[in-house]
Amino acid sequence: MKSFYILFFSMIASFSSIANTENGTTPPDSTKTIKEIADVLLTIEKGKTLLSEGKYREALIVFRNAGTVDPKNWRVLYYSAQCYYVFNSYGIALEYASDAISYGQENVDNEAYELLARSHHRMGNIDSALHYYQISLEKISPMRAKELMIGLHMEQCLFAKAEMAGAKTSMRSNMIGDVNSAQNEYCPVLANNGTVLYFASRRSDTKGGLQNPDDEEYFEDVYRAVWSPSAGTWDSVSNELGRINTSGFDCITFISSNGMNGLMTVNTSATEEKIITKGSDIFEITMSDKGKWSTPKIIANKTINTSFFEGSATMTADGNTMYFVSDRKGDKSSTDIYMVQKVGKNWGEAKPLPMTINTIGRETTPFISPDGRWLFFSSDGLPGMGGLDVYVAENLGSTWGDPVNLGIVVNSVNNDTHFQYYEALKKAVMAGFEVFGKKSSINMYEVDMSTFSYPGKK
Repeated sequence: MKSFYILFFSMIASFSSIANTENGTTPPDSTKTIKEIADVLLTIEKGKTLLSEGKYREALIVFRNAGTVDPKNWRVLYYSAQCYYVFNSYGIALEYASDAISYGQENVDNEAYELLARSHHRMGNIDSALHYYQISLEKISPMRAKELMIGLHMEQCLFAKAEMAGAKTSMRSNMIGDVNSAQNEYCPVLANNGTVLYFASRRSDTKGGLQNPDDEEYFEDVYRAVWSPSAGTWDSVSNELGRINTSGFDCITFISSNGMNGLMTVNTSATEEKIITKGSDIFEITMSDKGKWSTPKIIANKTINTSFFEGSATMTADGNTMYFVSDRKGDKSSTDIYMVQKVGKNWGEAKPLPMTINTIGRETTPFISPDGRWLFFSSDGLPGMGGLDVYVAENLGSTWGDPVNLGIVVNSVNNDTHFQYYEALKKAVMAGFEVFGKKSSINMYEVDMSTFSYPGKK
């Protein structure tokens, strides 16, 4: 018991000492009691634990509570900024990170400068992003700077500046109709010669009405929309698609040209579905003669579906080669793209693409051209404009050509994903961030590809 009291009072003394330097040169608030100071710092530790567990919404509530007592506490501001960044509220993250540095001054965590740089980057403030990335390099250890890929992010800023100064401009436009909402929409896939759109959304009418406990948002469902030529818009939006949707995560990632077969990503690990996945798994679906999708069927191949994340599958027109994403080697290279070919009627052994395509960063949402020659994919581990950019690489048989960034015609300074190119329609569809004010959401876009040509192709 004696040791407990010694520990308790030493903590209080420590808290008091920290409080005197909490706001840098700002004098401590003399109206706060030692108990209030201790409560704030204990609350911050609780919030940090929630952050480490990926419970960002719960963490933000905790930091808000601490902020009501000590609104100029740089720790509260810094960790709140981390939460807002995860929520894609980049403008708010920028303000909180800036305030953390202002109030914390020499005591602030040096990585606050890197967070401020990333927030400026996401908001398109390239010169400010470069400024704070440079400060980060000076303040953060070389090993940590490498882990944070600050050098790469600075290259992205320079690439973005060059693209913005060039003659080309963005060729993408928001999809028209009720397909984009206040929620996140992504993974657009066209069918029926471009007259039917399948996509994923996290709307409140999702099947089962359940929310993901990690981010407290609704699980995603597959939705379908039909193009109305007379109205010039996508309408008849519905997730009433029979057996396609579960009470978990559901997303169609590929539909064959005849519309009779498809691939899905399904994750029911956090639900009470009859079909329980270990994580996100790849499923096959078929269309019946009556125009209804079958119950998704998991691909029973241990080199394709594992206990890790697998998804975003695409395949060639002949159905013999499939590409997908997995994080099974996430400790070394985040998410990578894998390829698997059929041996007879069954799938063979899935193998990762070479490190000319995969990087230590994230590679995701591949799309293979019907003939298998061109692979489109998103990556944040290659030089680009920022976040995940869309690239294309040529399959040369035994090797792959170098990935080519599609530039400002397609990409932005934020994450750009789920790119699918329909050459006959001279258009592509994709997902990307729509920044409005200090916040943003994921929207779906169409891209005019009428002037597009493959790299080096005449």
